[in-house]
Amino acid sequence: MLNPGSDLDLDWVLATRVNRSAVERRTSTLTGRRTVKKSWQIGWLAHAITCIDLTTLAGDDTPGTVRRLAAKARSPVRRDILEAHGLPLDLHCASVCVYHNLIESAREATAGSPVKVCAVSTGFPAGQIPHSMKVDQIHSSIAAGADEIDIVISRSLVLEGRWQQLDEEIRAYRQACGEKACLKTILATGELGDLRRIARASRVCLAAGADFIKTSTGKEPVNATLPVALVMLRAIREYRERTGILAGFKPAGGIRTAKEAISFLMLIREELGTESMASDRYRIGASSLLTDLERQLEFHATGRYSAARRHPMG
Repeated sequence: MLNPGSDLDLDWVLATRVNRSAVERRTSTLTGRRTVKKSWQIGWLAHAITCIDLTTLAGDDTPGTVRRLAAKARSPVRRDILEAHGLPLDLHCASVCVYHNLIESAREATAGSPVKVCAVSTGFPAGQIPHSMKVDQIHSSIAAGADEIDIVISRSLVLEGRWQQLDEEIRAYRQACGEKACLKTILATGELGDLRRIARASRVCLAAGADFIKTSTGKEPVNATLPVALVMLRAIREYRERTGILAGFKPAGGIRTAKEAISFLMLIREELGTESMASDRYRIGASSLLTDLERQLEFHATGRYSAARRHPMG
């Protein structure tokens, strides 16, 4: 279900307050208070794989790079490891995420599979192009075959408190996506300065029709962190309480280990419940993370850690 949005309530947005010390205390104790062990850990590792938007956003990307990425997304774990744990042999990642000019290659490489094609848009990663060009990029990506669009917001609108203009910007993107594509809105949290701005931007984006709110482009010095995730998840929870609509969450950038991936899943379960752990409500923007998840699954099957090179990302 796509998020149709709701009327912007500036009083709700501006009333936002965040207790940084409480947020940091809550997230710092998360992994110490909760653990996932034995067969449950296998299930959580496998589930994390199904939520990955397997990503390549490098300047040297080629159609060949995307074909390898898509092959890995379609079959992310070796068959013998899956069989050892009794996991589904058709286990797959949620999507491949690429630049616009490689959508066609991604579409061809994922044809016949449930793996979706996600495209970054609106002048990713900085967003410093005219608004009309941003909207045109979305239309072009959808026409090329993208199922999902990851857009970047204009950070200046948040930094200057121009909430009405941010709302109008996201609504234009929602309209451009129509009912054809899922809209994921990247806040670039590492560039917004503080948790209160992140909370307010989250609320505006949700009200404007974002299907997912996403932490980062992966290009900022600081990307996905648990304190930022907590603030954004609570915005999602409050939006559901106000409208009945459950939006999605996507942390991206810097999540490289299975332990980190499970920490985010634990936080989501505690804040929003198991419904929000499903891949239609939760995604992880990552590439190298898949290598560690596969290594951990092999360790639990064999008792030995293998070299990372034995589990290439793509």
